[in-house]
Amino acid sequence: MKFLNRKTVVLAALGASAILAGCEAPPPETIQNGYRGLQMQTNYNPRLLQASLEANVPPDAIPAAAEGGPLAKDVYKNVQVLGNLTVNEFNRLMVALTNWVAPEQGCYYCHVSDGGFEDDGIYTKVTSRRMLEMTQDTNAGWKDHVADTGITCYTCHRGNPVPEYVWTTDPGPGQPTALAPTGQNIASATVAYSSLPYDPFTPFLLQDNDIRVIGDTVLPQGNRRSIKQAEWTYGLMMHMSDALGVNCTYCHNSRSFYSWDQSTPQRTTAWYAIRHVRELNNDYVVPLTEILPDSRKGPLGDVYKVYCTTCHQGAYKPLYGAPMVKDYPSLQGPVPEGGFAALKAAEAAAAEAAAEAAAAVQEEAPPAQAKADMPEAAEPAPEAEAVAADEQAKVEQPAAPEVVAEEEPAEATAEAPAEVTEDAPAQEQPQQYPPRLQYPPPSMMRYPPAPLQYPPAPQTR
Repeated sequence: MKFLNRKTVVLAALGASAILAGCEAPPPETIQNGYRGLQMQTNYNPRLLQASLEANVPPDAIPAAAEGGPLAKDVYKNVQVLGNLTVNEFNRLMVALTNWVAPEQGCYYCHVSDGGFEDDGIYTKVTSRRMLEMTQDTNAGWKDHVADTGITCYTCHRGNPVPEYVWTTDPGPGQPTALAPTGQNIASATVAYSSLPYDPFTPFLLQDNDIRVIGDTVLPQGNRRSIKQAEWTYGLMMHMSDALGVNCTYCHNSRSFYSWDQSTPQRTTAWYAIRHVRELNNDYVVPLTEILPDSRKGPLGDVYKVYCTTCHQGAYKPLYGAPMVKDYPSLQGPVPEGGFAALKAAEAAAAEAAAEAAAAVQEEAPPAQAKADMPEAAEPAPEAEAVAADEQAKVEQPAAPEVVAEEEPAEATAEAPAEVTEDAPAQEQPQQYPPRLQYPPPSMMRYPPAPLQYPPAPQTR
């Protein structure tokens, strides 16, 4: 009996050890992205990183369509966004969209089966048309965020009719309380289950509230930027960190979190990303409120909206930077009139005209051989140069005062047009459209940054 009890205890201990060993995470991997001693590093769990890599593999591109053929708008009816594609290019993109968004539902997820493909009687077709415009605008107008990598429908949908990661305004737990609601102290995955406000998306990714809340004066002197306001900002930062699978120092320098000139380049991208996502929600998603059914809305009746996790899904770049859009030129921006064939022909004609102009200029210029054959003027002897210089000095010496006297009115005459030029209105520069965001905004640079001195001087080491 004692032997049995001892054996049972040993087996139980071994089993507990095996369970604990299985729960123990592997040693984290650390990637340094800044100066040593400042904790400028990103930490990764190898097991979770491998799972993220496997979940962010893009699908293979569909073979390119055959060139030539009629345009889609001349063959199909009610083609409003992609009409300048050829029929082959149009059908290729439709197949890709089906695989990216509705692989199980097929074409009839966006088209009416008995009303013809041109019928707009189904909300998914109207929505998808607007989403195509959103994708084109993102790839063409937000290079500061997506660069040349770009996005496609698959970046967000990943084979789902509705992207897996979306958000709506959170009404809160609905628990009665005698205190004014502050949106805090509620466990929420959006802020990593911390005591921060559980809905940082509505004020920052839908509304245009000030994210930067560092005050430049002490509180009693009229500074209304409080710690409570900062907690809303921290809530958004927690979401961005979790969405990209990175920690704070991916964008910020732990030596001075607020200082722009000590931050990493990724902070610049994040600045544009916040404004880009806000524009997507307000210009493309929210206007679909009357079209989308209640099943595509939250408890307060607002539609599903996008945020960082919608595209990134735990990767520092969506799909770890796979440039899917390069295989689909029609998603890189609005399709030009006449299609890509007309665009290529125009570019070829422009290149040919430039080559002809360069050849004409080359023909007008004197040949290099002719210049070489031209006789060079004989150089005068040194004695002759000295005699000529003496004679020239004798001739110019008495005329020197006259030259000085004549220069004064010449200067006055030269100054007069300058005054007229200064009074003339400055020529207006043509306004760029769409207007570019100014980065960084003046308000962001009003705090004098602390100088970064590394390594320290020898006498201070």
